[in-house]
Amino acid sequence: MATFAYGRVSTTEQSADNQRIEIQAAGHQVDFWFADTISGKTSATQRPQFAALLGQIRNGETLVVAKLDRLGRDAQDVGATVKLLAARKIAVIVLQLGKLDLTSPAGKMMMTMLAAMAEMERDLLVERTQAGLARAKSEGKTLGRPSKTTADQRAEIIAKYELGESISALARTYQVSRANILGVLKPNA
Repeated sequence: MATFAYGRVSTTEQSADNQRIEIQAAGHQVDFWFADTISGKTSATQRPQFAALLGQIRNGETLVVAKLDRLGRDAQDVGATVKLLAARKIAVIVLQLGKLDLTSPAGKMMMTMLAAMAEMERDLLVERTQAGLARAKSEGKTLGRPSKTTADQRAEIIAKYELGESISALARTYQVSRANILGVLKPNA
């Protein structure tokens, strides 16, 4: 029976090589290696390399990952992924949990608790980010990209448009995109 390993990183600046090295250093002889460069927000089955892994791994084989969050975006996704693998009698080993097989009863309990904790931490991070943005707004800070046009230019654009000048001509005149001109003309659209 073969041993499959899976790694995931979020950006092209990162590499899954460290995950592969960690898995091999833990004593796993990896027969097949799959790695995605994709956001963790993407569910496991929607990741190209994970989907390829699922197509190749056979019933009764083993999947090894370095960390639980490599398997899914939240507790529900991780749970669904492990259930899918367990139905095929595929052992799921997560190095951060030791030699515990997630498809065993004890493994399922541990996975549920850890995935729930990870999900809570992500929710808290979102809360902290939203609170920081609200505070910045209340302090009068402007969020987002700086405008490519000044307030006077925006007033001129509106006036010229009302006089019949085309959106394309306005974009050329102010050296901005048509989308930028449309944003000035219809700011809440």
